[in-house]
Amino acid sequence: MSDKSLLSAIAANIAPSPTLAVDSKAKELKAKGEDVCGFGAGEPDFDTPEFIKEACIQALHDGHTKYAPAPGIMPLREALAEKYRLENGLTDVQPSQVIVSPGGKYSCYLAILAVTGPGDEVIVPAPYWVSYPEMVKMAGAKPVTIFAGQEDDFKVSPEQIEAAITDKTKLLILNSPSNPTGAVYKPEEIEKIVELALKRDLLIMSDEIYEYLLYDGVEHVSPASFSKEAADHVITVSGFSKTFSMTGWRLGTLVAPSPIAKAVASIQSQTSSNATTFAQYGALAAMQQPEKSSEAIHEMLGHFDRRRMKLLGGLNSIEGITCARAQGAFYLFPNMSSFGLDGNEFAKQLLEDQKVAVVPGEGFGAPGYMRLSYATSDEVIEKGLSRLEDFCKSI
Repeated sequence: MSDKSLLSAIAANIAPSPTLAVDSKAKELKAKGEDVCGFGAGEPDFDTPEFIKEACIQALHDGHTKYAPAPGIMPLREALAEKYRLENGLTDVQPSQVIVSPGGKYSCYLAILAVTGPGDEVIVPAPYWVSYPEMVKMAGAKPVTIFAGQEDDFKVSPEQIEAAITDKTKLLILNSPSNPTGAVYKPEEIEKIVELALKRDLLIMSDEIYEYLLYDGVEHVSPASFSKEAADHVITVSGFSKTFSMTGWRLGTLVAPSPIAKAVASIQSQTSSNATTFAQYGALAAMQQPEKSSEAIHEMLGHFDRRRMKLLGGLNSIEGITCARAQGAFYLFPNMSSFGLDGNEFAKQLLEDQKVAVVPGEGFGAPGYMRLSYATSDEVIEKGLSRLEDFCKSI
């Protein structure tokens, strides 16, 4: 029996995450003593705030090491519901509509799995986070991509979305602030997309994992906040990984209309059971101590903003590269197409020749671009830019 015949159709055709692959390769080279400048990881380079870690440690001491309810511990779900009411404008959200999952990535998958299946189509704006199309395929549905490049600020229009809608379209995925581009949709742009979704009776999965990582005074708006009808059509997913540098804690969140939330809880009960119990108490501390949380976020944002501008200026100073000014998350998405190299080959040669790790745009549905994360040190940014310039001059 061949290796391929051992696998299901889904397993045989799923693509591995290119972002994790690049990060893994960079770490492998570092372990061998290589001086690698890594721009691949979507992970803050700061430690989790101490008060969050202490709350988790206390939970361990208090014996919170057993199964928790599948949707999450009730105090955390209550705190999240309150957060979405006060901060995001989801005025009617109840704790029963909130699910805590093992990671923001799993929240996305649960949302897609709960509302789509064979025969359904899901509109995925590109550049997209690498996992969206694969998750759609794992649910048995078909991803339909629409593209907006640098000239469109990496934001698709309602007209593009409407042109992609068929009688099979069930869901639209919206990610603002965006991974990989850092683009942030304006409130009026979100409102028009929501109006279209309601007119065409589409569900929206709004991935808001980077909602606190904003620059230049831009505003984050949740699609579910516009009306009760909008809230009934939107699944809001997020998590603690990016905001609080808790990537390894694996804690995601989901807020959905009650029937969808109930289905998500059932799926989770049959798969992961629940998110790690004692980790949820750390997240609860983040929700219950807003002053400490705000201080931690503000400090991290200050570093990210400075690095954003340093990396942006450096990239645009290299002949052949053009880069838009991202206003959210911690990524820049420069256009490298002038060099005439396939993105995968460009990234491969850059890592081999200069020991600089970037993620090629192909994985994000955007050939000709590269994603660079500035969730890294100033030293790495300066050194990496110098090496990138040397590499660009050599090709």
